[in-house]
Amino acid sequence: MRSSNQNGPQNRLQHLLRRSLRLALALPLVVTFATTDAWAQQDRALGKQQPNQKSVPASTASSPRKISDDANIGPSVVATVNGNPISLDELAAQCKLRFGEDILEDLVNKTLILQACQSQKISVTQKEVDDEISRTAGKFQLSTPMYLKLIQDERGIAPEQYASDIIWPMLALRGLSKNQIQITPQEIDLAFQSEFGAKVQVRMIACRDAQKLAQLQKEATANPDSFKTLAKNHSEDPSSASVEGLLPPIRRNSGDDELETIAFGLQPNQVSRVFPAGEMSVILQCVRHLPPANPPSAQMQEIQNRIKLELEDQKLRGTAETVYKSLREKAEVTLVHNKPELAAQYPGVAAIVNRQSIPMQRFDQACIKRHGVQILEGEINRKLIEGALNNARLQVTQADVDAEMTRAADYFGFINQDGTPNIQEWMKSVLTEDGVTFEIYVHDAIWPTVALKKLVAGKAQVTEEDLKKGFESNYGPRAEVLAVVLSNQRTSQEVWELARNNKSEQFFGELAHQYSVEPSSKSNFGKVPPLRKHGGQPNLEKAAFDLKPGDISGIIEVNGQYVILKSQGLTTPVVQDFNAVKGELTKDILEKKQRIAMDNHLSTLIADAQISNFLTNKTRIGAAETKAALEVLEQDGSQKTQPRQSR
Repeated sequence: MRSSNQNGPQNRLQHLLRRSLRLALALPLVVTFATTDAWAQQDRALGKQQPNQKSVPASTASSPRKISDDANIGPSVVATVNGNPISLDELAAQCKLRFGEDILEDLVNKTLILQACQSQKISVTQKEVDDEISRTAGKFQLSTPMYLKLIQDERGIAPEQYASDIIWPMLALRGLSKNQIQITPQEIDLAFQSEFGAKVQVRMIACRDAQKLAQLQKEATANPDSFKTLAKNHSEDPSSASVEGLLPPIRRNSGDDELETIAFGLQPNQVSRVFPAGEMSVILQCVRHLPPANPPSAQMQEIQNRIKLELEDQKLRGTAETVYKSLREKAEVTLVHNKPELAAQYPGVAAIVNRQSIPMQRFDQACIKRHGVQILEGEINRKLIEGALNNARLQVTQADVDAEMTRAADYFGFINQDGTPNIQEWMKSVLTEDGVTFEIYVHDAIWPTVALKKLVAGKAQVTEEDLKKGFESNYGPRAEVLAVVLSNQRTSQEVWELARNNKSEQFFGELAHQYSVEPSSKSNFGKVPPLRKHGGQPNLEKAAFDLKPGDISGIIEVNGQYVILKSQGLTTPVVQDFNAVKGELTKDILEKKQRIAMDNHLSTLIADAQISNFLTNKTRIGAAETKAALEVLEQDGSQKTQPRQSR
């Protein structure tokens, strides 16, 4: 864990650019630990205590049964695929191969925290866990069930895992750290001013070349109205350049005094001096100053209490790190997993923490509980693909795997000076980015790709129509628009009427800032990245490209929301020669169409298969078997309704 520090110029650019849409689930993730008071009891029940190992009493830091790691995870067979079994041991091995080090580290951490709580007689009850979850849900104005469902849907974290892996350790560490956490009235006031005080909205141009930026600064100072165009054409930060340099409002006390001093010192349209931000240099232009929010006095106490809890949570991250480092430095930890010489000495043990063992069975359970459903899905798909290859009398050879790696390196632009694909650099990039070993990547990505390509060979073709649309989408003009996104039709009609009666861009931007429910268009006063043709939103694209500069669209329904656009015109295409990019387009479109064919084929294999997944308690009867069963039922019914023949 690292505590953030935004006081230096090396982090200033990140501070400026952290404006992208984020999921509003600021999970209080301190350390991903889970624990249970049944651990010591299970050790004794399993007879896993090591020689000369002190017995550890049941935890006084109770983590009740409903958030235990020790629930039964299923039979020795976790799935069958068309009659072929996948065993519990196979699944555990695959989970440990990918996540074993992280899970074992978590188990060690759990044990250390549990032991510290025991020694200090600190307990965390189920009620405290439930209350903290409810409080966190309330911060986002959600009911607890809705909040837990959102976490599961968006983050893949089950409610039990959220309680045990996130909330329990946070509360336990809070208990261990409570004497080190103090919040002063001054800190509360600074946080209040940051949230509710005055703000300033700015545009930004960021360049690595300070001399170039100095010239842009002179141009923008001489002609402030040109700042938007200069940002769009010259800023080297794509996310802000796409909206003409516009950033969401900057607050006081956000962690960078120089940035705030410069931004708040500007008057509307004024351009700042050049100043450093990480690897780039930056200039700002003031758009507007926003007044303080000034919440009602009746809400002040509630707001201050909330801010205090949030500050405590923030400080907890730093103090928890200190507490944990201290625990780890003083601990005697022996990792047995993946060490054959120790495994022979301590059979059935994954690790030993201060003479307390972590049984291999619990290690397997933790791996499967955390990642089993995800990994099992991949193993089921692999079984299906293997069966399809056998039925088609096809096989994946090492030469096929090597050829796919060569193709991928070429496709993603890893090329040697002599023009040949640089497989080593491509694999290095992939393995670093994905954080996996070469063997796992071949098993999980390369082999299935090769196998599915063999199964769909010849089914993907690139047509002239595909090339035409691809050229328009990638190299054609784009529609620059302002947008208001609304959640209901009645409000959208009211906003549309207001926009029709005042057609200025500034007024439309104010409408977006006031009414839009989409964070980017709201914070950027309606400005959104330019729309391209064939980008996947046909209704929105057609409306944008049909508009003339200055026109306002009708109300466009998009995925259950309502959008109003104001046209700012079309961009000028950079590439005009279709033949110059035809080869690259063909390669790109073929790759995409082949991927679609592969996905469709795998979906067909799944639909036709008989799959029993005992982890999720779901069984799928294949389409062919279902059809045959229905035919038998229909035949039986038909026979029963036939009139009896006289003898």
